[in-house]
Amino acid sequence: MDSRKLVGVPLILIALIVLTDLVTPPNVHLGPLLVVAPAITASFASPRLTAAIGALAIAAEVLVGIHDKAFESLNVQVGLGGLVVVSALVVLFAVVRDRQRRELTQVRSVAAVVQTALLRPVPERLGPLHLASAYLAAEAEAQIGGDIYAAVRTPHGTRLIIGDARGKGLPAISEAATLLGAFREAARRSTELPDLVADLEDSFDLTQSQSEAAEQVYAESFVTAAVIEIPDERPVLSIVSCGHPPPLLLRQGGVISLEASRPAPPLGLAALCDPRYVPTDFPFEQDDLLLLYTDGVIEARDTTGAFFPLEQKAACWTGEQPAGLLKRICDDLLEHVGGRLGDDAALIAIRRIPEA
Repeated sequence: MDSRKLVGVPLILIALIVLTDLVTPPNVHLGPLLVVAPAITASFASPRLTAAIGALAIAAEVLVGIHDKAFESLNVQVGLGGLVVVSALVVLFAVVRDRQRRELTQVRSVAAVVQTALLRPVPERLGPLHLASAYLAAEAEAQIGGDIYAAVRTPHGTRLIIGDARGKGLPAISEAATLLGAFREAARRSTELPDLVADLEDSFDLTQSQSEAAEQVYAESFVTAAVIEIPDERPVLSIVSCGHPPPLLLRQGGVISLEASRPAPPLGLAALCDPRYVPTDFPFEQDDLLLLYTDGVIEARDTTGAFFPLEQKAACWTGEQPAGLLKRICDDLLEHVGGRLGDDAALIAIRRIPEA
């Protein structure tokens, strides 16, 4: 509600307290109750309006004391002093609250800009592909997180990535930004899909220039990812899975889980093993619908602890367009968890458009 409408509440309280005090015997002094007016005003109004209501309450206290001819009494003076102190304190509270509110607004604006730069929605059309993307934050105030996705057009097709940084806080966001930047650059340069994934692994070599404490934080972080290549001329797609949940292929009312034959470890763990990035090919024909997602979708639980049945839900919507499919999944996902996710969730839907 508008604060200009709410200001009537303390004004009515001041008027009622003053009128009641005027009609009661002089030995009944209700002036101390006026402290309620500035206290209520501070909860919704600006510091200036709070100060105005406080000054009005102080003036009303003085008026009542003069009317009762008790202004020189200790009781009235103590009440007036207490009203002045409380009014000053609530004005100070309003000043601090407004400052914090402005800082929060600025932080949200910066986060929105970072979100736009870091995690841009995929283009609606790339070659023979129709695409849509969605991102659901676990925290209501969150704008950015560790889930990532991107799509890049190449001379011979389209390359996509979807991933989930398993670190926490700023390191996860830093890794997400690093990985997306490396993907957008290397996707056009690398001729083969394994070379692209190897370039992404190399982008995680960040610990050499960090302090020992920072090295420990980064060493405990990694990114699960699925890197996909869809050529224009052939009805196939190639996947290199780095510890990521398998994509789903929706075709004629059915759902196929695209399990990579030789999955690689998550990006960032090459120092622990000798990864080999071997792509797995799957048919991807006209009108097929490919669904990429992060584990925030399939690990979402309802009040009974049951996981979200993504494959079962997706099987009902194989005829949807990409944007419609993601809207249905997101709506059902939020309903499943009661409106609040326990982890961020990102999704991409891709349909191969029939030839004209």
